[in-house]
Amino acid sequence: MASVGLLALVDDIASLLDDVSLMTKVAAKKTAGVLGDDLALNAQQVTGVDPKRELPVVWAVAKGSYLNKLILVPLALVISAVFPIGVTILLMLGGLFLCYEGMEKLAHKWLPHEESDNEHKKKLAAATTDENVDIKAYERKKIKGAIRTDFILSAEIIVIALGVVQGETFLTQAVVVSLIAIVMTSGVYGLVAGIVKFDDAGLALIKYGQGGSKFDGFQRKLGQVILFLAPKLMKFLSVVGMIAMFLVGGGILVHGLPFLHHLLEVLNTSLGAVMKVMMPMLFNGGVGLIAGVIVLSIVTGIKKLF
Repeated sequence: MASVGLLALVDDIASLLDDVSLMTKVAAKKTAGVLGDDLALNAQQVTGVDPKRELPVVWAVAKGSYLNKLILVPLALVISAVFPIGVTILLMLGGLFLCYEGMEKLAHKWLPHEESDNEHKKKLAAATTDENVDIKAYERKKIKGAIRTDFILSAEIIVIALGVVQGETFLTQAVVVSLIAIVMTSGVYGLVAGIVKFDDAGLALIKYGQGGSKFDGFQRKLGQVILFLAPKLMKFLSVVGMIAMFLVGGGILVHGLPFLHHLLEVLNTSLGAVMKVMMPMLFNGGVGLIAGVIVLSIVTGIKKLF
């Protein structure tokens, strides 16, 4: 009897691991949509910091991100256990926020704002060269701002991951959401560290490629290419992240609102094989754009009132 009980326990553990593996893969795909914007946003947060201090600043923000997850994961799991419908509500709010954030970025070029990007960059440059500025206090301010931003992005990731495992056992939910929190944080800040040092790698290659050999010439050219690509990489990540916001946010809304989900199914019935694959993405993106316009209009109207 003991051996039978042990085998049953092993079977249960294997089944749980299979569920966790499957759910984690699905949750990772869902939350990956936030990753592009997360990378660009966090890489931009260290702009203006002394190059020698970039990695320590990224590490400080990463520690703050882990602390955010340590607060948010148990809170989300408690809400899921005590008030399950609350996960759906949070998920829908998260979807609307993603659409709003994407539309805000898209509208930034033609909506009036307090200062231009060039003026903002000049202020950052002045902060690092002005002897009257306390560099440590400046760094602390940047780190705190980045951690506050990360809190919102972390909440989005956790809620999306929790939405994937909604209806599963509490243990499966806890393991999957915790794994997503750890993997996403490690992945994001590992990549951010690489991105902020990308241009430094180009400068190093140029510096050490001053000889007359073919290899030195190759190093210089590679360094020049890296310096050319570094700012374009940031812009590319920002664009990809913005598109992902509409796709992920719109997808959440379509999945959560039955009439939209039904409309998508109706549209798919009259389409060919290729368009059936493309339609969900186009439909989600369209819903995300419309939702973004509506929420941005409401927020802008409220700001004007106050």
